[in-house]
Amino acid sequence: MFQRTAPGRFREPTIHSTLLYILLAATISGVGSILGAALLSLTVASRVVERMVSFSVGVLLATALLHSLPEAFESGADPRALFGTLLAGLLGFFLLEKISLLRHSHHHEGDGHHHHHGHDREEAGRSGMTILVGDTFHNFADGIVIAAAFLADPHIGIVTALAIAAHEIPQEVGDFIVLLNAGFSKARAFAFNLLSSLAAVIGGVVGYFLLDQLSGWIPYVLVIASSSFVYIAVSDLMPQMQRRPRLKESAVQVVLVAAGIAAIVFITNGVHESHAHRHNVDTKAGSAAASN
Repeated sequence: MFQRTAPGRFREPTIHSTLLYILLAATISGVGSILGAALLSLTVASRVVERMVSFSVGVLLATALLHSLPEAFESGADPRALFGTLLAGLLGFFLLEKISLLRHSHHHEGDGHHHHHGHDREEAGRSGMTILVGDTFHNFADGIVIAAAFLADPHIGIVTALAIAAHEIPQEVGDFIVLLNAGFSKARAFAFNLLSSLAAVIGGVVGYFLLDQLSGWIPYVLVIASSSFVYIAVSDLMPQMQRRPRLKESAVQVVLVAAGIAAIVFITNGVHESHAHRHNVDTKAGSAAASN
């Protein structure tokens, strides 16, 4: 991808090639994570989907509370503004769902018939669309991060894109399970997730041209995405888990939630360690150059 000019050195890419690398990295990172998640989740038998909801809860909560929100708060943005954005996001998704419920109630007013099964599917479908909205925001932020990394250093850009793809796979598995649980067909769940992943490409392009103006908005985009993940996990998925109070089923749920959290923690720690190692190498190289 980059031309060698000396051992261990690469020629700086041109402006046009940098944009091309950003587009390729954002596309491969987004689509690659979707394909990886599809291989893991679309082959799951329908009877297993209900149990995998517990895994999704762990993944969504860990992604929001242990990855995205810490990144947002470590950015230096005003904590009060970030908490306000989180509150607005939670209330916003609640209001969107409430408006949808009111429209559904008005549509069937005076019908005289109760279609419980169809109503349940519509409620589940709303949770599926909410997770897609949050995932789109998250992918858009990932695209901006990839653009920033490539503009700083092509090597950091490659590492960042790979790291994002790695930590997105378990999250996308969780999203697939939520969509399947919401009544989406496997093909429809895959198609919607694929469309959502294109937000990373849009974020990459926007980040390339407007990074100076948009860098301050990244924390708020991450918080909005996190609010959707927390809202879905707490308001939709956890109540489903509470409907199975038996001890054996509860134990399985706890194990699967822990597994979802562990998957995100393991991958997130690996990403942070690789970034820290790269930062230390760059610092030492800069110090050596200054001393010479």
